[in-house]
Amino acid sequence: MKVVFTEDALPALPVFSQAMISQGRVYVSGNIGCTRDFKIVSGGVQAQTRAALENMSVVLKAAGSGLEHIVKANVYLRDMDRDFQPMNEIYAQFFDKDCMPARTCIGVATLPMGADVEIECMAEIA
Repeated sequence: MKVVFTEDALPALPVFSQAMISQGRVYVSGNIGCTRDFKIVSGGVQAQTRAALENMSVVLKAAGSGLEHIVKANVYLRDMDRDFQPMNEIYAQFFDKDCMPARTCIGVATLPMGADVEIECMAEIA
C-alpha cells in the first residue's frame, strides 16, 4: 500500500490519509466542501458538492488517476429530500454522461463540520 498526499489538496485530519493506493486502485477518503481552514463553503449543497469534487480531483491526480477513472463513488447527504436533486445537478457536470461511475447515495443524520454532503470514491490508476 502507498499513502497519497498532496499539498495542493485540502489537508486530511491526522486520523486518515487523503487517499491510499492498493493493487492498482486508489481509495479516496471522504471529501466535504470546505476551505483550507476547515470552514464549510457558502452556497449550500451545490457549492459543497463542487468543492468536494474539485478537491477529490486534485487527490486523484496526485495518485496518477482522475475523475474519469472513478469506478465507484459513495455520496452521503444530510438531507436527502432537499439535497438529492441539487447535488446531482453539480455532480453530473464532473463526469461523462455516457460513462458515469457506479454510485451509492445514502442519507445520514450528520456529517463532519455540519456539511451537507460528503463524497468518497475508488478509482483505477491511469
